Amino acid sequence: MVSFFESNLAELSVHHVGNKSNEEYYSLSESSMHVQDEMLNQLLKQYFLSPFQKVNEVFRFTHPGNDLNSNEIYRVVTEIFADGSTFHENSKNIATYLFEVADHPKIKGGELYVCYFENLQIEGDLHDAVGIFRSESKESYIRVFPEQSGFNISYEQQGININKLDKGCLIFKTDREEGYKVVVVDNTSRTSDAAYWKDQFLMLKVRNDNFNQTQNVMDVYKSFVTEKLDQEFEVEKTDKIDLLNRSMKYFKEKETFDMDEFANEVIANEEGVALFKSYKQSYEEEFDTPIADTFDISTAAVKKQAKDFKSILKLDKNFHVYIHGNKELIEKDYDAERGMNCYKLYFKEEL
Repeated sequence: MVSFFESNLAELSVHHVGNKSNEEYYSLSESSMHVQDEMLNQLLKQYFLSPFQKVNEVFRFTHPGNDLNSNEIYRVVTEIFADGSTFHENSKNIATYLFEVADHPKIKGGELYVCYFENLQIEGDLHDAVGIFRSESKESYIRVFPEQSGFNISYEQQGININKLDKGCLIFKTDREEGYKVVVVDNTSRTSDAAYWKDQFLMLKVRNDNFNQTQNVMDVYKSFVTEKLDQEFEVEKTDKIDLLNRSMKYFKEKETFDMDEFANEVIANEEGVALFKSYKQSYEEEFDTPIADTFDISTAAVKKQAKDFKSILKLDKNFHVYIHGNKELIEKDYDAERGMNCYKLYFKEEL
């Protein structure tokens, strides 16, 4: 998604932001820096930018009042794009704003880096971009160096691993009226306090593009098969797996999603089709996320979702049966003599 082969790190400001709920404070740099050392410049770009190479989701800035200028980060970044001389002063504004919103007691203090990049590529186009990054995790490093006739060893505590960016975002100088193009990395998103980065600090919403449309409809369908169907029908586990397998086959083979075609080919049951469409509508209303009836299928989204579409039939703790093809070749039965359920598997040869 993001390529930085032609990019240049033009300006960098570094600040420290603590957690005020833990009686920590923030420390602001007096000036920004222009990194002249080529090796350091490359290492910083690797640290800041390489995690975004596999990011597919694009976000927009938003605000509950629908006034983008009320979004602090949107407003500050817009000023930077309009007048580069405001970069460092606005980087301090970003740091103080983060200090105000990141007040959960479990949020770690750390360095905040605000960068101005030139010629970053997203979706095939080059743009300038503002990057905001946060390092919270520190590590110790062993350093080996020559001394006299041999070597000596020392260590450095509180070092930063350039292969482990904790949090970051890139805001591209394009689509200003729609809230810019924004991509996000958050490697602490599974912790209870992590929502502050995307939801409170940046205040973002997902751009409703083909990637997001594909991901959403696959999520809705998976939830429909694994949760909703049981409320209305008696559905065998093998039938659920078959429905998931058929949907994955559809998404992998088709270039365009069509709701009626999908429902008729994959669900192939009039009552089930009506129930799925109703379930999809309820999802759209609950999450205020419309899903179009037709759109181009994103292969990246299909690849991402594929790992969650399980085709495994788990039998007690003894067997896992992987069902990849024709479900008619697996038959559920009951062995009265043993008093146990069983499955019959039909095949021509062992492979």
